[in-house]
Amino acid sequence: MEMTAGSRRRGGGLLALDGLEVGPQSVVRVEGSEAGFARGKEGPRLTVLTPSGSPLPSGFRGKRVQCGEGTLLLCPADTKNLDALRGLLPWLRPRPLGRGTSAGMGDRLGLATPGHVRAVRAAEGGIAPIFAQQSIREMQRTGRTPEEVLDDAMWGVFAEGWRDGFGADADHLKTAEHVDVCAAAGYTFFTFDPGDHVDDRAESADAATLRALLDGLPWDTMETTEGDLLRDRAVGRVAFNGCEVVMDREAVLRAAAKYGPAVAHAAGLYRRLEGAMGDRAFEVEVSVDETESPTTHAQHLFIAHELSRLGVRWISLAPRYAGTFEKGVDYVGDVGEFEEDFAVHAAIAREALPDGPYKLSLHSGSDKFSVYPTAFRQTEGNVHLKTAGTSYLEALRTMAGLDPDFFRRIYAFARDRYEDDRASYHVSASLESAAPPEGVLDGDLPDLLERFDERQILHVTFGSVLGDESFKRGLFEFLRANPEAYAARLEAHFLRHLEPFSGRRLARNNQEEAR
Repeated sequence: MEMTAGSRRRGGGLLALDGLEVGPQSVVRVEGSEAGFARGKEGPRLTVLTPSGSPLPSGFRGKRVQCGEGTLLLCPADTKNLDALRGLLPWLRPRPLGRGTSAGMGDRLGLATPGHVRAVRAAEGGIAPIFAQQSIREMQRTGRTPEEVLDDAMWGVFAEGWRDGFGADADHLKTAEHVDVCAAAGYTFFTFDPGDHVDDRAESADAATLRALLDGLPWDTMETTEGDLLRDRAVGRVAFNGCEVVMDREAVLRAAAKYGPAVAHAAGLYRRLEGAMGDRAFEVEVSVDETESPTTHAQHLFIAHELSRLGVRWISLAPRYAGTFEKGVDYVGDVGEFEEDFAVHAAIAREALPDGPYKLSLHSGSDKFSVYPTAFRQTEGNVHLKTAGTSYLEALRTMAGLDPDFFRRIYAFARDRYEDDRASYHVSASLESAAPPEGVLDGDLPDLLERFDERQILHVTFGSVLGDESFKRGLFEFLRANPEAYAARLEAHFLRHLEPFSGRRLARNNQEEAR
Protein backbone atom coordinates (compact mmCIF):
# COMPACT_ATOMS: atom_id res chain seq x y z
CA MET A 1 0.00 0.00 0.00
CA GLU A 2 1.43 3.34 -1.01
CA MET A 3 2.52 5.84 1.62
CA THR A 4 -0.12 8.47 2.28
CA ALA A 5 -0.95 11.12 4.83
CA GLY A 6 -1.80 9.49 8.12
CA SER A 7 0.37 6.46 7.48
CA ARG A 8 3.98 5.56 8.00
CA ARG A 9 6.15 2.50 7.44
CA ARG A 10 7.31 0.73 10.57
CA GLY A 11 10.53 -1.13 11.15
CA GLY A 12 8.85 -4.54 11.18
CA GLY A 13 7.56 -4.07 7.67
CA LEU A 14 3.97 -3.33 8.66
CA LEU A 15 2.15 -0.11 7.95
CA ALA A 16 0.52 1.99 10.65
CA LEU A 17 -2.53 3.49 8.99
CA ASP A 18 -4.95 5.55 11.09
CA GLY A 19 -4.26 3.31 14.09
CA LEU A 20 -4.39 0.08 12.09
CA GLU A 21 -1.56 -2.35 11.40
CA VAL A 22 -1.73 -3.31 7.71
CA GLY A 23 0.16 -6.47 6.84
CA PRO A 24 2.25 -5.76 3.72
CA GLN A 25 2.01 -9.40 2.62
CA SER A 26 -1.75 -8.93 2.24
CA VAL A 27 -1.63 -5.86 0.01
CA VAL A 28 -2.96 -6.44 -3.50
CA ARG A 29 -4.12 -4.19 -6.34
CA VAL A 30 -7.80 -4.49 -7.20
CA GLU A 31 -9.48 -2.39 -9.89
CA GLY A 32 -6.93 0.43 -9.59
CA SER A 33 -7.07 0.46 -5.78
CA GLU A 34 -4.97 -1.27 -3.15
CA ALA A 35 -6.59 -3.60 -0.65
CA GLY A 36 -5.01 -4.93 2.52
CA PHE A 37 -5.81 -6.69 5.77
CA ALA A 38 -5.39 -4.65 8.94
CA ARG A 39 -5.60 -5.26 12.65
CA GLY A 40 -6.50 -2.64 15.24
CA LYS A 41 -8.17 -2.07 18.58
CA GLU A 42 -11.61 -2.43 17.03
CA GLY A 43 -10.78 -5.74 15.38
CA PRO A 44 -9.69 -6.76 11.88
CA ARG A 45 -10.46 -4.50 8.94
CA LEU A 46 -10.27 -4.64 5.18
CA THR A 47 -8.62 -1.45 3.92
CA VAL A 48 -9.18 -0.22 0.36
CA LEU A 49 -7.10 2.77 -0.72
CA THR A 50 -8.20 4.49 -3.96
CA PRO A 51 -6.29 7.35 -5.66
CA SER A 52 -8.04 10.68 -5.94
CA GLY A 53 -10.27 10.89 -8.99
CA SER A 54 -10.57 7.12 -9.40
CA PRO A 55 -13.85 5.28 -8.72
CA LEU A 56 -14.04 3.15 -5.61
CA PRO A 57 -14.25 -0.59 -6.30
CA SER A 58 -17.84 -1.78 -6.22
CA GLY A 59 -19.30 -4.00 -3.53
CA PHE A 60 -17.23 -2.87 -0.55
CA ARG A 61 -18.98 -1.36 2.46
CA GLY A 62 -17.19 0.71 5.05
CA LYS A 63 -16.26 4.11 6.41
CA ARG A 64 -14.70 6.60 3.97
CA VAL A 65 -11.65 8.51 5.19
CA GLN A 66 -9.70 11.13 3.25
CA CYS A 67 -6.11 9.97 3.19
CA GLY A 68 -3.71 12.38 1.51
CA GLU A 69 -4.68 12.54 -2.14
CA GLY A 70 -6.80 9.41 -1.99
CA THR A 71 -9.81 7.86 -0.30
CA LEU A 72 -9.49 5.11 2.26
CA LEU A 73 -12.34 2.68 2.88
CA LEU A 74 -12.21 1.04 6.31
CA CYS A 75 -14.40 -2.03 5.93
CA PRO A 76 -15.48 -4.60 8.52
CA ALA A 77 -14.01 -8.04 7.92
CA ASP A 78 -17.45 -9.50 7.31
CA THR A 79 -19.07 -11.80 4.76
CA LYS A 80 -20.36 -9.04 2.50
CA ASN A 81 -16.95 -7.44 2.08
CA LEU A 82 -15.35 -10.85 1.68
CA ASP A 83 -17.85 -11.64 -1.08
CA ALA A 84 -16.76 -8.50 -2.91
CA LEU A 85 -13.09 -9.32 -2.38
CA ARG A 86 -13.20 -12.92 -3.54
CA GLY A 87 -15.19 -11.83 -6.58
CA LEU A 88 -12.06 -9.92 -7.59
CA LEU A 89 -9.43 -12.35 -6.30
CA PRO A 90 -10.13 -15.91 -7.50
CA TRP A 91 -7.28 -17.33 -5.40
CA LEU A 92 -9.37 -16.62 -2.29
CA ARG A 93 -11.76 -19.39 -3.30
CA PRO A 94 -10.96 -23.01 -2.41
CA ARG A 95 -10.36 -25.56 -5.14
CA PRO A 96 -9.73 -29.30 -5.53
CA LEU A 97 -6.14 -30.27 -4.77
CA GLY A 98 -5.57 -33.55 -6.63
CA ARG A 99 -3.73 -36.71 -5.67
CA GLY A 100 -0.46 -35.28 -4.37
CA THR A 101 0.55 -34.93 -0.74
CA SER A 102 -1.91 -32.79 1.18
CA ALA A 103 -2.66 -31.70 4.72
CA GLY A 104 -5.83 -30.51 6.42
CA MET A 105 -5.45 -27.98 9.21
CA GLY A 106 -8.59 -27.77 11.26
CA ASP A 107 -9.23 -24.51 13.08
CA ARG A 108 -11.80 -24.57 15.85
CA LEU A 109 -11.37 -20.89 16.64
CA GLY A 110 -11.15 -19.36 13.17
CA LEU A 111 -7.89 -17.56 13.96
CA ALA A 112 -5.25 -20.15 13.05
CA THR A 113 -4.93 -19.78 9.27
CA PRO A 114 -2.09 -17.20 9.35
CA GLY A 115 0.04 -19.62 11.36
CA HIS A 116 -0.95 -22.52 9.11
CA VAL A 117 0.03 -20.54 5.99
CA ARG A 118 3.40 -19.69 7.47
CA ALA A 119 4.06 -23.34 8.30
CA VAL A 120 3.20 -24.46 4.76
CA ARG A 121 5.56 -21.83 3.38
CA ALA A 122 8.31 -22.85 5.77
CA ALA A 123 7.91 -26.49 4.69
CA GLU A 124 9.08 -25.32 1.26
CA GLY A 125 6.72 -26.98 -1.13
CA GLY A 126 5.16 -30.26 -2.04
CA ILE A 127 2.16 -30.08 0.30
CA ALA A 128 -1.26 -28.91 -0.85
CA PRO A 129 -3.05 -27.31 2.12
CA ILE A 130 -6.64 -27.44 3.28
CA PHE A 131 -7.04 -24.32 5.41
CA ALA A 132 -10.80 -24.58 5.99
CA GLN A 133 -11.65 -27.85 7.73
CA GLN A 134 -14.20 -28.63 10.39
CA SER A 135 -16.70 -31.36 11.07
CA ILE A 136 -20.37 -30.70 11.67
CA ARG A 137 -19.88 -32.06 15.19
CA GLU A 138 -17.15 -29.49 15.86
CA MET A 139 -19.20 -26.69 14.30
CA GLN A 140 -22.06 -27.49 16.65
CA ARG A 141 -19.75 -27.48 19.66
CA THR A 142 -18.05 -24.23 18.69
CA GLY A 143 -21.24 -22.49 17.61
CA ARG A 144 -20.04 -21.89 14.04
CA THR A 145 -21.64 -22.39 10.64
CA PRO A 146 -20.03 -23.91 7.53
CA GLU A 147 -19.97 -20.43 6.00
CA GLU A 148 -18.20 -18.94 9.02
CA VAL A 149 -15.51 -21.64 8.98
CA LEU A 150 -14.87 -20.98 5.30
CA ASP A 151 -14.91 -17.19 5.69
CA ASP A 152 -12.45 -17.26 8.59
CA ALA A 153 -10.01 -19.33 6.55
CA MET A 154 -10.35 -17.01 3.55
CA TRP A 155 -9.60 -13.95 5.66
CA GLY A 156 -6.48 -15.73 6.92
CA VAL A 157 -5.45 -16.59 3.36
CA PHE A 158 -5.90 -12.95 2.36
CA ALA A 159 -4.06 -11.64 5.42
CA GLU A 160 -1.03 -13.79 4.61
CA GLY A 161 -1.14 -13.24 0.84
CA TRP A 162 -1.35 -16.97 0.07
CA ARG A 163 -2.06 -17.33 -3.67
CA ASP A 164 -1.03 -20.93 -4.36
CA GLY A 165 -4.41 -22.55 -3.84
CA PHE A 166 -6.08 -24.31 -0.92
CA GLY A 167 -8.91 -26.70 -0.23
CA ALA A 168 -11.95 -26.59 2.06
CA ASP A 169 -12.96 -29.82 3.83
CA ALA A 170 -16.49 -30.44 5.08
CA ASP A 171 -15.32 -33.09 7.49
CA HIS A 172 -17.08 -36.20 8.84
CA LEU A 173 -20.37 -35.74 6.99
CA LYS A 174 -22.99 -38.31 7.98
CA THR A 175 -26.26 -37.04 6.50
CA ALA A 176 -27.57 -35.83 3.15
CA GLU A 177 -28.75 -32.61 4.79
CA HIS A 178 -25.24 -31.77 5.96
CA VAL A 179 -23.91 -32.52 2.47
CA ASP A 180 -26.37 -29.99 1.04
CA VAL A 181 -25.43 -27.29 3.56
CA CYS A 182 -21.70 -27.63 2.96
CA ALA A 183 -22.04 -27.82 -0.81
CA ALA A 184 -24.06 -24.61 -0.75
CA ALA A 185 -21.42 -22.93 1.43
CA GLY A 186 -18.69 -23.49 -1.18
CA TYR A 187 -16.63 -26.43 0.10
CA THR A 188 -14.56 -28.41 -2.37
CA PHE A 189 -13.52 -31.46 -0.32
CA PHE A 190 -16.15 -33.64 1.34
CA THR A 191 -15.32 -36.32 3.90
CA PHE A 192 -18.05 -38.95 4.20
CA ASP A 193 -18.20 -40.72 7.55
CA PRO A 194 -20.45 -43.80 7.34
CA GLY A 195 -19.05 -45.14 10.61
CA ASP A 196 -22.51 -45.41 12.18
CA HIS A 197 -23.26 -48.11 9.60
CA VAL A 198 -20.17 -50.22 10.34
CA ASP A 199 -20.96 -53.38 12.31
CA ASP A 200 -17.91 -54.43 14.33
CA ARG A 201 -19.68 -57.62 15.45
CA ALA A 202 -18.83 -59.16 12.10
CA GLU A 203 -15.16 -59.19 13.02
CA SER A 204 -15.44 -62.02 15.56
CA ALA A 205 -18.94 -63.40 14.94
CA ASP A 206 -19.40 -67.18 14.97
CA ALA A 207 -20.96 -68.85 11.95
CA ALA A 208 -24.54 -68.56 13.19
CA THR A 209 -24.18 -64.90 14.16
CA LEU A 210 -22.47 -64.06 10.88
CA ARG A 211 -25.31 -65.70 8.97
CA ALA A 212 -27.84 -63.63 10.91
CA LEU A 213 -25.90 -60.43 10.15
CA LEU A 214 -25.78 -61.30 6.45
CA ASP A 215 -29.47 -62.10 6.32
CA GLY A 216 -30.19 -58.68 7.85
CA LEU A 217 -28.13 -56.66 5.36
CA PRO A 218 -29.91 -54.10 3.14
CA TRP A 219 -29.01 -55.89 -0.07
CA ASP A 220 -31.29 -53.65 -2.15
CA THR A 221 -29.47 -50.54 -0.90
CA MET A 222 -26.15 -52.27 -1.46
CA GLU A 223 -27.32 -52.98 -5.04
CA THR A 224 -26.02 -56.53 -5.06
CA THR A 225 -26.76 -60.02 -3.78
CA GLU A 226 -24.74 -62.38 -1.67
CA GLY A 227 -24.21 -64.62 -4.68
CA ASP A 228 -23.05 -61.79 -6.93
CA LEU A 229 -20.75 -60.49 -4.22
CA LEU A 230 -19.07 -63.88 -3.77
CA ARG A 231 -18.73 -64.31 -7.52
CA ASP A 232 -17.13 -60.87 -7.95
CA ARG A 233 -15.01 -60.59 -4.80
CA ALA A 234 -14.08 -64.10 -3.58
CA VAL A 235 -11.01 -64.47 -5.76
CA GLY A 236 -8.83 -66.43 -3.34
CA ARG A 237 -5.56 -64.58 -2.94
CA VAL A 238 -4.38 -61.23 -4.31
CA ALA A 239 -0.76 -60.07 -4.26
CA PHE A 240 0.14 -56.48 -3.42
CA ASN A 241 3.73 -55.33 -3.11
CA GLY A 242 4.87 -58.88 -2.43
CA CYS A 243 2.18 -59.43 0.22
CA GLU A 244 -0.83 -61.69 -0.23
CA VAL A 245 -4.32 -60.64 0.79
CA VAL A 246 -6.74 -63.51 1.33
CA MET A 247 -10.09 -62.82 -0.32
CA ASP A 248 -11.86 -66.13 0.20
CA ARG A 249 -15.55 -66.71 0.91
CA GLU A 250 -15.30 -66.02 4.64
CA ALA A 251 -13.23 -62.84 4.22
CA VAL A 252 -15.70 -61.42 1.71
CA LEU A 253 -18.77 -62.25 3.80
CA ARG A 254 -17.27 -60.79 6.97
CA ALA A 255 -16.29 -57.65 5.06
CA ALA A 256 -19.82 -57.39 3.66
CA ALA A 257 -21.40 -57.80 7.09
CA LYS A 258 -19.06 -55.23 8.61
CA TYR A 259 -18.84 -52.61 5.86
CA GLY A 260 -21.57 -53.30 3.27
CA PRO A 261 -24.17 -50.85 4.66
CA ALA A 262 -21.45 -48.26 5.29
CA VAL A 263 -20.30 -48.40 1.68
CA ALA A 264 -23.91 -48.11 0.49
CA HIS A 265 -24.45 -45.08 2.75
CA ALA A 266 -21.31 -43.41 1.39
CA ALA A 267 -22.56 -44.05 -2.15
CA GLY A 268 -25.88 -42.39 -1.27
CA LEU A 269 -24.06 -39.34 0.09
CA TYR A 270 -21.93 -39.21 -3.04
CA ARG A 271 -24.95 -39.15 -5.32
CA ARG A 272 -26.53 -36.44 -3.20
CA LEU A 273 -23.31 -34.43 -3.48
CA GLU A 274 -23.20 -34.85 -7.26
CA GLY A 275 -26.65 -33.31 -7.48
CA ALA A 276 -25.83 -30.50 -5.07
CA MET A 277 -22.57 -29.51 -6.77
CA GLY A 278 -23.82 -29.54 -10.35
CA ASP A 279 -20.90 -28.70 -12.64
CA ARG A 280 -18.61 -27.52 -9.81
CA ALA A 281 -15.48 -29.62 -9.25
CA PHE A 282 -15.13 -31.45 -5.94
CA GLU A 283 -13.19 -34.20 -4.18
CA VAL A 284 -14.37 -36.91 -1.80
CA GLU A 285 -12.75 -38.75 1.05
CA VAL A 286 -14.34 -41.80 2.66
CA SER A 287 -13.54 -42.36 6.32
CA VAL A 288 -14.12 -45.51 8.37
CA ASP A 289 -11.50 -44.74 11.00
CA GLU A 290 -13.80 -44.17 13.99
CA THR A 291 -14.64 -47.83 14.58
CA GLU A 292 -13.74 -50.33 17.28
CA SER A 293 -11.72 -52.76 15.18
CA PRO A 294 -9.02 -52.12 12.56
CA THR A 295 -9.76 -52.40 8.87
CA THR A 296 -8.10 -55.56 7.59
CA HIS A 297 -6.40 -55.59 4.22
CA ALA A 298 -9.21 -57.75 2.80
CA GLN A 299 -11.78 -55.29 4.14
CA HIS A 300 -9.89 -52.37 2.61
CA LEU A 301 -9.93 -54.14 -0.73
CA PHE A 302 -13.65 -54.87 -0.35
CA ILE A 303 -14.41 -51.21 0.43
CA ALA A 304 -12.42 -49.97 -2.55
CA HIS A 305 -14.01 -52.36 -5.05
CA GLU A 306 -17.54 -51.81 -3.76
CA LEU A 307 -17.23 -48.02 -3.75
CA SER A 308 -15.97 -48.20 -7.32
CA ARG A 309 -18.81 -50.56 -8.36
CA LEU A 310 -21.36 -48.13 -6.93
CA GLY A 311 -19.93 -45.26 -8.95
CA VAL A 312 -18.15 -43.38 -6.17
CA ARG A 313 -15.01 -41.48 -7.21
CA TRP A 314 -12.86 -40.63 -4.25
CA ILE A 315 -9.51 -38.97 -3.75
CA SER A 316 -8.60 -40.49 -0.38
CA LEU A 317 -9.62 -43.23 2.03
CA ALA A 318 -9.17 -43.36 5.81
CA PRO A 319 -9.22 -46.95 7.08
CA ARG A 320 -8.95 -47.79 10.76
CA TYR A 321 -5.26 -48.71 11.04
CA ALA A 322 -3.57 -51.08 13.43
CA GLY A 323 -2.65 -49.53 16.76
CA THR A 324 -4.36 -46.49 18.20
CA PHE A 325 -4.76 -42.95 16.87
CA GLU A 326 -5.91 -41.15 20.01
CA LYS A 327 -6.72 -37.45 20.01
CA GLY A 328 -3.90 -34.96 20.47
CA VAL A 329 -1.06 -37.39 21.24
CA ASP A 330 1.45 -39.51 19.36
CA TYR A 331 0.65 -42.94 17.94
CA VAL A 332 -0.03 -45.56 20.58
CA GLY A 333 1.34 -48.94 19.51
CA ASP A 334 4.34 -50.66 17.96
CA VAL A 335 5.65 -48.48 15.11
CA GLY A 336 7.24 -51.48 13.40
CA GLU A 337 3.94 -53.37 13.38
CA PHE A 338 2.22 -50.24 12.09
CA GLU A 339 4.65 -50.04 9.18
CA GLU A 340 4.08 -53.68 8.23
CA ASP A 341 0.31 -53.19 8.26
CA PHE A 342 0.36 -49.77 6.61
CA ALA A 343 2.64 -50.92 3.79
CA VAL A 344 -0.03 -53.30 2.53
CA HIS A 345 -2.76 -50.65 2.83
CA ALA A 346 -0.55 -48.32 0.80
CA ALA A 347 0.04 -50.98 -1.86
CA ILE A 348 -3.71 -51.61 -2.14
CA ALA A 349 -4.34 -47.88 -2.55
CA ARG A 350 -1.73 -47.77 -5.35
CA GLU A 351 -2.63 -50.96 -7.19
CA ALA A 352 -6.20 -52.09 -6.49
CA LEU A 353 -8.11 -49.98 -9.00
CA PRO A 354 -7.47 -49.73 -12.74
CA ASP A 355 -8.29 -46.01 -12.85
CA GLY A 356 -5.36 -45.00 -10.68
CA PRO A 357 -4.21 -44.69 -7.07
CA TYR A 358 -5.93 -42.86 -4.27
CA LYS A 359 -4.47 -41.30 -1.18
CA LEU A 360 -4.46 -42.85 2.26
CA SER A 361 -5.61 -40.44 4.92
CA LEU A 362 -4.38 -40.17 8.50
CA HIS A 363 -7.35 -39.11 10.62
CA SER A 364 -6.76 -37.93 14.17
CA GLY A 365 -3.39 -37.22 12.60
CA SER A 366 -2.35 -34.44 14.95
CA ASP A 367 0.93 -35.07 16.73
CA LYS A 368 1.49 -38.60 15.32
CA PHE A 369 5.12 -37.76 14.72
CA SER A 370 6.41 -41.32 15.08
CA VAL A 371 4.45 -42.63 12.08
CA TYR A 372 4.72 -39.70 9.65
CA PRO A 373 7.92 -40.96 7.99
CA THR A 374 6.32 -44.38 7.44
CA ALA A 375 3.16 -42.86 5.99
CA PHE A 376 5.05 -40.68 3.53
CA ARG A 377 7.50 -43.38 2.48
CA GLN A 378 5.01 -46.21 2.03
CA THR A 379 2.48 -44.13 0.10
CA GLU A 380 5.20 -42.51 -2.02
CA GLY A 381 3.63 -39.17 -1.12
CA ASN A 382 0.06 -40.22 -1.93
CA VAL A 383 -1.09 -39.29 1.55
CA HIS A 384 -3.41 -36.85 3.28
CA LEU A 385 -2.73 -35.70 6.85
CA LYS A 386 -5.76 -34.52 8.78
CA THR A 387 -5.33 -32.47 11.96
CA ALA A 388 -7.91 -30.63 14.04
CA GLY A 389 -7.65 -29.93 17.75
CA THR A 390 -3.91 -29.36 17.86
CA SER A 391 -4.40 -25.74 16.72
CA TYR A 392 -6.69 -25.15 19.69
CA LEU A 393 -4.05 -26.62 21.98
CA GLU A 394 -1.46 -24.21 20.59
CA ALA A 395 -3.83 -21.37 21.46
CA LEU A 396 -3.88 -22.66 25.04
CA ARG A 397 -0.11 -23.07 25.03
CA THR A 398 0.25 -19.43 23.93
CA MET A 399 -2.04 -18.37 26.76
CA ALA A 400 -0.22 -20.53 29.30
CA GLY A 401 2.97 -18.58 28.59
CA LEU A 402 1.45 -15.09 28.53
CA ASP A 403 -1.60 -15.26 30.81
CA PRO A 404 -1.03 -18.13 33.25
CA ASP A 405 -3.91 -17.22 35.56
CA PHE A 406 -6.47 -17.45 32.78
CA PHE A 407 -4.97 -20.68 31.46
CA ARG A 408 -5.03 -22.18 34.95
CA ARG A 409 -8.78 -21.47 35.18
CA ILE A 410 -9.41 -23.11 31.80
CA TYR A 411 -7.38 -26.16 32.83
CA ALA A 412 -9.30 -26.52 36.10
CA PHE A 413 -12.60 -26.23 34.20
CA ALA A 414 -11.43 -28.80 31.62
CA ARG A 415 -10.64 -31.26 34.38
CA ASP A 416 -14.17 -30.85 35.74
CA ARG A 417 -15.67 -31.47 32.30
CA TYR A 418 -13.41 -34.30 31.14
CA GLU A 419 -15.39 -37.36 32.21
CA ASP A 420 -18.48 -36.13 30.38
CA ASP A 421 -16.73 -34.74 27.31
CA ARG A 422 -14.56 -37.80 26.67
CA ALA A 423 -17.63 -39.90 25.79
CA SER A 424 -17.52 -39.09 22.06
CA TYR A 425 -13.75 -39.53 21.70
CA HIS A 426 -11.35 -42.44 21.81
CA VAL A 427 -8.97 -41.27 24.56
CA SER A 428 -7.29 -42.85 27.56
CA ALA A 429 -6.15 -39.86 29.64
CA SER A 430 -6.70 -40.20 33.36
CA LEU A 431 -7.55 -37.38 35.77
CA GLU A 432 -5.59 -39.19 38.45
CA SER A 433 -2.45 -39.05 36.31
CA ALA A 434 -2.86 -35.38 35.41
CA ALA A 435 -1.33 -32.68 37.58
CA PRO A 436 -3.82 -30.62 39.62
CA PRO A 437 -3.90 -26.96 38.51
CA GLU A 438 -2.86 -25.62 41.89
CA GLY A 439 0.24 -27.82 41.92
CA VAL A 440 1.93 -26.31 38.86
CA LEU A 441 4.11 -23.21 38.89
CA ASP A 442 3.25 -20.48 36.39
CA GLY A 443 6.45 -21.01 34.45
CA ASP A 444 5.71 -24.73 34.10
CA LEU A 445 2.16 -24.39 32.78
CA PRO A 446 3.15 -24.50 29.06
CA ASP A 447 4.81 -27.85 29.75
CA LEU A 448 1.39 -29.35 30.51
CA LEU A 449 0.78 -29.25 26.76
CA GLU A 450 3.64 -31.73 26.34
CA ARG A 451 2.16 -34.29 28.74
CA PHE A 452 -0.14 -37.10 27.56
CA ASP A 453 -2.94 -36.88 30.13
CA GLU A 454 -3.12 -33.11 30.47
CA ARG A 455 -2.98 -32.66 26.71
CA GLN A 456 -5.90 -35.00 26.05
CA ILE A 457 -7.98 -33.50 28.84
CA LEU A 458 -7.55 -30.06 27.29
CA HIS A 459 -8.09 -31.41 23.78
CA VAL A 460 -11.50 -33.06 24.18
CA THR A 461 -13.04 -30.38 26.41
CA PHE A 462 -12.84 -27.61 23.80
CA GLY A 463 -16.62 -27.65 23.31
CA SER A 464 -17.30 -27.03 26.97
CA VAL A 465 -14.68 -24.29 27.19
CA LEU A 466 -16.05 -22.51 24.15
CA GLY A 467 -19.58 -23.07 25.38
CA ASP A 468 -18.79 -21.01 28.47
CA GLU A 469 -19.25 -17.40 27.42
CA SER A 470 -16.65 -15.96 29.81
CA PHE A 471 -13.97 -18.42 28.72
CA LYS A 472 -14.83 -18.00 25.05
CA ARG A 473 -14.80 -14.21 25.20
CA GLY A 474 -11.57 -14.13 27.18
CA LEU A 475 -9.81 -16.59 24.89
CA PHE A 476 -10.74 -14.68 21.75
CA GLU A 477 -9.77 -11.35 23.29
CA PHE A 478 -6.41 -12.79 24.27
CA LEU A 479 -5.69 -14.27 20.82
CA ARG A 480 -6.76 -11.14 18.96
CA ALA A 481 -4.49 -9.10 21.21
CA ASN A 482 -1.57 -11.49 20.57
CA PRO A 483 -1.91 -12.62 16.94
CA GLU A 484 1.81 -12.81 16.25
CA ALA A 485 2.53 -14.91 19.32
CA TYR A 486 -0.20 -17.37 18.33
CA ALA A 487 0.91 -17.48 14.68
CA ALA A 488 4.51 -18.12 15.72
CA ARG A 489 3.45 -21.02 17.95
CA LEU A 490 1.38 -22.50 15.14
CA GLU A 491 4.11 -22.11 12.57
CA ALA A 492 6.65 -23.96 14.71
CA HIS A 493 4.18 -26.67 15.72
CA PHE A 494 2.84 -27.32 12.24
CA LEU A 495 6.25 -27.31 10.66
CA ARG A 496 6.96 -30.39 12.80
CA HIS A 497 3.85 -31.96 11.25
CA LEU A 498 4.59 -30.96 7.66
CA GLU A 499 8.34 -31.47 7.32
CA PRO A 500 8.09 -35.29 7.18
CA PHE A 501 5.82 -34.86 4.12
CA SER A 502 7.59 -31.96 2.46
CA GLY A 503 10.09 -31.21 -0.27
CA ARG A 504 12.64 -30.39 2.44
CA ARG A 505 12.50 -33.97 3.67
CA LEU A 506 12.81 -35.33 0.15
CA ALA A 507 15.88 -33.18 -0.45
CA ARG A 508 17.49 -34.37 2.78
CA ASN A 509 16.71 -37.99 1.97
CA ASN A 510 18.27 -37.62 -1.48
CA GLN A 511 21.36 -36.02 0.02
CA GLU A 512 21.71 -38.85 2.53
CA GLU A 513 21.34 -41.48 -0.20
CA ALA A 514 23.95 -39.67 -2.32
CA ARG A 515 26.45 -39.95 0.52
